[in-house]
Amino acid sequence: MVKMKLKDIIKLTSPSIFLASLCCLAPIVLVLLGITTASAAAVLTNVLDGQFLWLFILLGIVTLILSLVIYFRKKGICTLDQAKREKNKILNTVLIVSISSVIGFYLFFYVFLAELGKVLKIWQ
Repeated sequence: MVKMKLKDIIKLTSPSIFLASLCCLAPIVLVLLGITTASAAAVLTNVLDGQFLWLFILLGIVTLILSLVIYFRKKGICTLDQAKREKNKILNTVLIVSISSVIGFYLFFYVFLAELGKVLKIWQ
């Protein structure tokens, strides 16, 4: 049985969640820094979220895969033979991290950023 600490799960998932959410996070940061207006940020969000959301999600998935590879390498699983011996541990870890990443992305993107954008009057 895989016993992962919450700290490890957050370390593995947070970079991918951050990068996958950049399409809506970037306009919010620009407004908070006073670099752009809310209307310009809304236009930027429509472009990034509408046309390029798939690219940001793909970037998040690639980042998650790289994080997992680095995590397993640090745990001493470097060869295919070691991976075959530890396949249950690897599969369980990948499932835990993937599910956590999807839930984290949903909460960060559709709940936190959506509400923050409404407070800043970027979108309705």
